[in-house]
Amino acid sequence: MGVRLGELMVHKGLLSEDERNAILEAQLESGRPFGLLAEQMFGVSPRDVEQIWAEQFAELAEKIDPCTSSAAPEALACIERRQAWQFRTVPMRFEGSELVIATDAASLPRAMRFVGWRIARPCRFVLADPDALSMALQTYYPMAGLDSRTLAELTRDVSR
Repeated sequence: MGVRLGELMVHKGLLSEDERNAILEAQLESGRPFGLLAEQMFGVSPRDVEQIWAEQFAELAEKIDPCTSSAAPEALACIERRQAWQFRTVPMRFEGSELVIATDAASLPRAMRFVGWRIARPCRFVLADPDALSMALQTYYPMAGLDSRTLAELTRDVSR
C-alpha cells in the first residue's frame, strides 16, 4: 500500500507524530478506522479526513484518459448533464454490475458523496487529469457556456 493515512495527516500538519502514534495504539485496541479516531481523539475535521483519504486513494487508483476511452451510452445515462458538471463525474462503463466513474483527484470527495446518494449500484472511481476530464464533460455532457476554464474555476472553489 502507498502512504498511510496517518503519515499524510502528519505531513499535512493535521496531527503530530505523537498523536498519530496514540491513534495507532487506540486502533489496535478498538479496531476502529484511523480517520474516525483522528476526529474523535484530536478534533481533526471530517472534511480534512475525507480530503486526506482522497489523496491516499489517488495514489492507488486506476488512471484513465476519458477522452481516449469511449464511454458507454448506458453508463452515461446514469446521471444528468447538470450533475456531471456539478460533481465533475463521467460514468464510463459497466464492469459486471459495477459502474466505473471517472473524476479527478480534487473532485473525488464530492463525487463520492454524490454517487452515494444518487446511484443505487456498486461504483468504482478511476481518476483522470483535470483537463482530460473537462474535455470528456464537454464531449459527453455539452452545456452552453461550460468549458475547461469553467471546470477549473468550479474545482478551485470546491477545494477551498
